[in-house]
Amino acid sequence: MSENSQQPSVPDVVAEPSNAASPDNITDENSEEHIRKCLRDAEELKQEGNEHFRSKQWDEALAKYRAALGRLPKRSEPQPITNKGKARAVDDADQDAEDDAPEETQPTEEVHDEVVTEATRECARARAILNANIAACFVKLNDNKEVVAACSEALKDDPHYVKALQRRAAANEQIGSWSSLSSAQEDYKQLVELLPSRSPELVAIRRSLAALPSRIEAAQKRETTEMLDKLKGLGNSILGNFGLSTDNFQFVPNGQGGYSINFTR
Repeated sequence: MSENSQQPSVPDVVAEPSNAASPDNITDENSEEHIRKCLRDAEELKQEGNEHFRSKQWDEALAKYRAALGRLPKRSEPQPITNKGKARAVDDADQDAEDDAPEETQPTEEVHDEVVTEATRECARARAILNANIAACFVKLNDNKEVVAACSEALKDDPHYVKALQRRAAANEQIGSWSSLSSAQEDYKQLVELLPSRSPELVAIRRSLAALPSRIEAAQKRETTEMLDKLKGLGNSILGNFGLSTDNFQFVPNGQGGYSINFTR
């Protein structure tokens, strides 16, 4: 199925009518009951997306995952979920992961605050999984830029999400630009730190890390040459009005780390 396939529209979260901005309603939206309902709605849509994914219906799965994401509260504070040093490697697009369960949190003085914090953590986990599942759909649709974007969203909620790091690194390798390859290198370095020392995945990761420096250098030279050629073309279009071209100007190393410009006819 191609990237340009028409995808079902994703419903927006419907706002409360008339008195939606009242203090009582704002409080309700942050209540445990409201957040739990959002989580249940999102879970139901996610499971529907999983069924489509298993049936290789990538666009339909993508629409369900996006709809599920729309049911969840938006990320309001830059406080990603913590994994206590444990990396997560599986998401629901690959299989129904055990890491859907909420993590334990430190108790607080007020029970209400503890519940809301736990629910908020569950929302962050759910968003991370859904964004990783969205990335999995884009992998199947061969849209590497969207894979990178979705994985980046997942990692905002769970910076140690191994599968999201792996997918983003692989997609950036496929994109092959200087910045993309550099980003892939950083993700692979993080994966080496996160994965257990005996993980079989480390073999391929270290192989990629060994190959990336030369690829990054080649991409840098290629893009620098392309940029200079464009600048040269622009310069020639201006200098041509005076009967000159960039070939009339030569850059000569001055022996002090800089260049001198010589004008020639």
